[in-house]
Amino acid sequence: MGIFKNGKVVIVLSGRFAGRKAVVVKASDEGNDSKKFGHALVAGIDRYPRKVVRAMGKAKMEKRTKIKPFVKVLNFNHLMPTRYSVDIELKKVVDENSIAQANIKDTRKTVKTLFQEKYRTQTNKSDRKSAGVSYFFNKLRF
Repeated sequence: MGIFKNGKVVIVLSGRFAGRKAVVVKASDEGNDSKKFGHALVAGIDRYPRKVVRAMGKAKMEKRTKIKPFVKVLNFNHLMPTRYSVDIELKKVVDENSIAQANIKDTRKTVKTLFQEKYRTQTNKSDRKSAGVSYFFNKLRF
């Protein structure tokens, strides 16, 4: 399963976060001793940012660009890869130890700040990574 590489944008197909977009942080093709199937550690968006227009004030803009993230280990069968990839540095923040029950809140907070910072500073350049970032932060309509 060489499709699921770090930074690849995927769509979650089943479970609580079905229809949500996520970024692969770490992929394990053969699995490990606790999970004997191919799986990926993903960080995604549970609540997407809302539309912002130029006429809005700074406080309203801050409020509308809030993001609610999730961090989860998912089976490859429940993920659909897209053609997009992003360059958000999640490897240092998210790992197997950080998604343990004791550390999950802190991990989610740091992922939230990373996502919001990336969303607010994105540019409209036409290179591949910025196209992936704009795709990642748009809600999937279906």
